Amino acid sequence: MTTPSDDVAEPVPVRVVLPADPVLGHPEQEVVARLWRRRQTETGWLYLVGLPSYRDREDGGVEAAEYRGWVRAPDHVRPVDGVDYDQVATEHLPPAPKSVVREVLGERRPSGWVLAKVREGRGPARGVLHAPDCEEAPQGAPLLGLEQALNVAENPGTRLCTLCGCAQELTPMMSGFDHITDSPSS
Repeated sequence: MTTPSDDVAEPVPVRVVLPADPVLGHPEQEVVARLWRRRQTETGWLYLVGLPSYRDREDGGVEAAEYRGWVRAPDHVRPVDGVDYDQVATEHLPPAPKSVVREVLGERRPSGWVLAKVREGRGPARGVLHAPDCEEAPQGAPLLGLEQALNVAENPGTRLCTLCGCAQELTPMMSGFDHITDSPSS
């Protein structure tokens, strides 16, 4: 429990929702409390509220006091009509640090592949497989998953684009990884 003199900022009124107590048969209640601070967290907002209370004095008397605790907003607090909350001390969550991996590699490319169909005269259809963000990829073409892309890539009439890296990504999966070694073969 704290006393109002513990903080220098002026609190503002706020309604605090007290939980229902089924054992005692009490319904959910709202009491007016004092809002001291707000804190943004990764899971939402927390409000430091001061609930009116009493405490025992050493001489056996009782005096008004305040019990402070953090409650989740908006689940457990409601505004009081006409109160300006702009002056409440507010701690905003700092932006998450940029991932070193993202800094080095850049943003992630969209997953999947697209097929650009090419017809050159008679004969079987031919095509070029691209990453979806390749500048040569057809707009609006259906996105192929890995298994579909590998099936299309095995077709002799299909080329794998080297501009977007499709060939570098899919060729090892088509021919297996056994040929990749750490040292030259003897």
